[in-house]
Amino acid sequence: MFSQLSEKLQQSFKNLRGQGRLSESNITDALREVRLALLDADVHFAVAKEFIAKVKERAMGEEVLKSVTPGQQIVKIFHDELTALLGGDNAPINFGKPTRILVVGLNGAGKTTSSAKLARLLKNPGLFSTMKGETARSPLLIALDLVRPAAIEQLATLGQQIEVPVFKPESSESDVLAVARQALAWCETQGGNVEIYDTAGRREIDDDLVGELVRLKELLRPEEILLVCDAATGQQAVSVAEKFHAALGLTGLILTKLDGDARGGAALSLRSVTGQPIKFAGVGEKVEQFEPFYPERLAGRILGMGDVVSLVEKAAEAVEVEEMTRLEAKMKNASFDLSDFLAQLRMIKRMGPLENLLGMIPGAASLHSSAVNGKELQRVEAIILSMTPGERKRPEILNARRRQRIARGSGNSVTEVNNLLLRFGQMKKLAKNTGKMKKMMSRFASGGIPGLAPNHSQTLPNRLPWQ
Repeated sequence: MFSQLSEKLQQSFKNLRGQGRLSESNITDALREVRLALLDADVHFAVAKEFIAKVKERAMGEEVLKSVTPGQQIVKIFHDELTALLGGDNAPINFGKPTRILVVGLNGAGKTTSSAKLARLLKNPGLFSTMKGETARSPLLIALDLVRPAAIEQLATLGQQIEVPVFKPESSESDVLAVARQALAWCETQGGNVEIYDTAGRREIDDDLVGELVRLKELLRPEEILLVCDAATGQQAVSVAEKFHAALGLTGLILTKLDGDARGGAALSLRSVTGQPIKFAGVGEKVEQFEPFYPERLAGRILGMGDVVSLVEKAAEAVEVEEMTRLEAKMKNASFDLSDFLAQLRMIKRMGPLENLLGMIPGAASLHSSAVNGKELQRVEAIILSMTPGERKRPEILNARRRQRIARGSGNSVTEVNNLLLRFGQMKKLAKNTGKMKKMMSRFASGGIPGLAPNHSQTLPNRLPWQ
């Protein structure tokens, strides 16, 4: 989402690093570019103005101007201020006995899906390394959206998927307060300790919606009132957050669609405008694509510093330890075949879009999009699935006729089939020799991937190993 803003900020930092000495003049010029980049990313103008003023005040300090690495000092200042703008530290849920969470927002923002995702996360806090000390909860989901019957069925389906009990009102019900009282009585019989109430939304905020939510708040007395905001709506999300906060007194925000291609300025504005923390972020449509919001990590991604902690967490959730141990053993004894290679690719796919993963690797966010096209994984998968089990186990038997059949079956050209087999063969040869593998990793760290690019270039290739 922040790719355009990230590129512009990194270019500004590059220009500053190129200066032999920082002065008020070149700092002012660079910050002017940054301010324009923030506004272009749809950051609220008042937020952008205040942010630039804080950065300039710190950047003009004597310890920065006289530093031997002023360019790096500026990046550090930006990172600190951007982290503060996003909220500083992660804000956890305020738990009570029981904990009641009222989830509010407009239609289409993702309230129902976010409610189920939150329930899954609270039920399995160990999914994230930073939450492993958290106590596993027993969440309950309550459907209070009487305006949109499909939302009730959607919540019931998601609840079944994540194995969380769901309260479903009768289809004839129209009084949301009466349904809420029924839900409270139902919760007492379920033994849960976190109640998540999915409320109705509207296309826009109106008196009826606000009045209904205020009455629900008075009845339920929730510990948390979380507003679900669609990050793709830009400044409209900021306006919506202001109005909901004025009416209900929000305790936090859930930002959805952070995996999209919108400019992302809303994420940088919401905390400053409402004064309430972003507690969770939706990074995809699937129920597992939901995570606690860490301002410092997002600041690192925006500034091109990566987010290794989140990357490791995603890997830990997606990768099965026993399977990885088995594949590693097969690599060592040279019995690794195309079926095993396919299993590895599917593990990578479970971690999410490649573009998002690269944003978590320091310095890799600026790789050309053609090198990280997720469709390449689908193409390779189609080629391997078009082979027989015997062909996957012994690719050396793939003669011209077999390769033509595989190309037709997978919808690819024979050349693409040949390229895949070539790279797979090169990878197996490297895996046979530990010394060669160490040498490959050493060169990879310095920018080259020997044996994987067709021309054996010592610069990062335009195509990844599986492409």
